[in-house]
Amino acid sequence: MKRIVLGLLAAAAMVLPAFAADIQPAILYDLGGKFDKSFNEASYNGAEKFKTETGIPYVEFEVSNATQREQALRRFAEDGRNPIVMAGFSWSDALDKIATEFPDTKFAIIDMVVDKPNVRSLVYKEQEGSYLVGVMAAMASKSKKVGFIGGMDIPLIRRFGCGFVGGAKAAGATEVLQNMTGDTPAAWNDPAKGGEIAKTQIDQGADVVYAAAGGTGVGVLQAAADAGKLGIGVDSNQNGLQPGKVLTSMVKRVDVAVYNTFMDAKNDKFTAGINDLGLKEGGVDYAMDDNNKALVDDAMKAAVEKAKADIIAGTVKVHDYMSDNACPY
Repeated sequence: MKRIVLGLLAAAAMVLPAFAADIQPAILYDLGGKFDKSFNEASYNGAEKFKTETGIPYVEFEVSNATQREQALRRFAEDGRNPIVMAGFSWSDALDKIATEFPDTKFAIIDMVVDKPNVRSLVYKEQEGSYLVGVMAAMASKSKKVGFIGGMDIPLIRRFGCGFVGGAKAAGATEVLQNMTGDTPAAWNDPAKGGEIAKTQIDQGADVVYAAAGGTGVGVLQAAADAGKLGIGVDSNQNGLQPGKVLTSMVKRVDVAVYNTFMDAKNDKFTAGINDLGLKEGGVDYAMDDNNKALVDDAMKAAVEKAKADIIAGTVKVHDYMSDNACPY
């Protein structure tokens, strides 16, 4: 009996590495690069956490232009990479095609719904997190004028802006200035232009500026700090980019989504379908750390926590913009 048990244990030891080898994760970043201090970098952090905890490596690819998407995704699928995560809605057309051609491969896409039986669609209620930072912006503002700077002018980014306007006006802002950086993917990676727009808004009286613009937002935060005003970061916790000058960041837990997708595939628990992640699900939130704690007093903290509780409970409804392409605030 002892020999049988030892034989079974040895067989199990051989099976475990083989099973792990079958998990060959991959991640494809959107324009702006994996170290954009924002959306892509959050995705990278989730993949790194998975690698650190499991010892399983992953492969990655950073697109430099839109024409590379289908080719890169197909290459990973042909190489047997599984699961494959794509950061950004712009991957949807390529994924719609490739997912059909590779039905046994598990895919996940962030910020878009692709209705395929082997695709996990990870979407967020950005308007809820943006509402919270809007409340904080209005309370921190002395002029009661605050600003929003989006990246590419698309409904998704207008959802950020709409939630921000709702929270800011609920907390006493009299005006919310709004600008988009551009209408092409280049809008995600233009810090200089982001800084210029921020300076214009500050000249018009805004003293707190929220950027939802990927790498472009780094320029917004820099311009606000240089002018002695406050910025608000997005996606990743950007409080440390300008310590003491970033009021908070609207954190979108893309890192958790990537980590969970890889881990679910490893544990044979991957499910396809739509994951809609808001405050209740821990998908979005506002960031607090040593870099901004001096900027957030007890009254502000109480107000934003109340707003958060009310949204989760459903007593405060935050307009999502996407339902009718309009913002009522």
